[in-house]
Amino acid sequence: MRTVIINGANGYVASNFINNLLKQHYTVIALVRANKQDPEERMNEVLAHINDGKEINTSNLEVYNYSLIGDNFSMNENVLKSIFTGNVHYFHFAASLKYDEKSVDEIFSTNIEGVENSIKVFLKYAKSDSHFFYIGTAYSCGRFSGLFEEKFYENKDISAFRNYYEQSKRFAENIVRTNIGNNGLNGHIIRLSQVVGNQKTGVTKTDYGIFDFSKRINSLANRYPNEIVRVHVDPEATQNLIPIDTVTRQLIKVVEENEIPEIMNFVSKNPVRNSFIIDTLNQLAPIQIIPIKNLERNEMRPIERMISAGMSFTESYASIDVLFDTRQKDRFLKNTETGPDYKSIAKMMEYFIETLSERKRNGNTKLPDNAGLRQHYK
Repeated sequence: MRTVIINGANGYVASNFINNLLKQHYTVIALVRANKQDPEERMNEVLAHINDGKEINTSNLEVYNYSLIGDNFSMNENVLKSIFTGNVHYFHFAASLKYDEKSVDEIFSTNIEGVENSIKVFLKYAKSDSHFFYIGTAYSCGRFSGLFEEKFYENKDISAFRNYYEQSKRFAENIVRTNIGNNGLNGHIIRLSQVVGNQKTGVTKTDYGIFDFSKRINSLANRYPNEIVRVHVDPEATQNLIPIDTVTRQLIKVVEENEIPEIMNFVSKNPVRNSFIIDTLNQLAPIQIIPIKNLERNEMRPIERMISAGMSFTESYASIDVLFDTRQKDRFLKNTETGPDYKSIAKMMEYFIETLSERKRNGNTKLPDNAGLRQHYK
């Protein structure tokens, strides 16, 4: 079996991917940025969280501390030569999910310079038959209207995007494109839409996107039970949600193959209406949320302005319907999987709200290392 190298390995999608790879006996090299914890401890803690504390065989897992933008990842050259031995699939997950203008230097450093350095290391040490996979976002489409195809798009000014995160991810795609054309990079782009919980079990261990919104609404409901509040959300717009079990299964298919499309959109063909998400929340929490498409800030009550301020990122995706092309992905995967149905989304939301309530009862509000905005991690 080939070796799989993954940076940003303790993020939500990356760690679930690693968990499945280990179960299928792949050799996995996890690159994890150290903080106060040892990288190996950090990785093992994340895997334990995924498996509800059950032990998993990690004999095929090697964990290394690295610096995303450091020369040679700030790693020993001999170690790098060793881990890049043979035909490897290298997955670049590492990213900053910050989005605001005040964080633009950090966003561009991580999401652009980090990709440049990752490719530099890959080209220096990987064998010619190895593959480089950049894990991007389907929302690199920005404010694009029409069908967002599985192809490269030119860089644009920030006005073409909802935030600097989206812009940085578009720029990063074109760094991969340049290296494919100029430096012979065997590179690929995999764009993910919003990754949610497990569609079969309902288990949801991320508080990103609709679950960040759910967490905020649930907190508000506990503080102000039975309130009626309006939110700036278009009820007829949709969220493109892809279950974590679907994503990891599709990524495993990528690992198994050698002939892989240059770009694939890993998205759902059945987006979920905002009205359904709101209705489900209204059933799960003691509050009534009323979505209004054109709710202006000066029309909001204080409690509604408080919600709006807290969901500044989520709100920018509350009134959009993006069409994604999936023809290359469909041909590659040879299936017609359409994404989560409404029942499975309701099951995830129920699990998530119940988990929040249990955590509150136990006085444990600390998030696991691979939740929330650490869906990707540098």
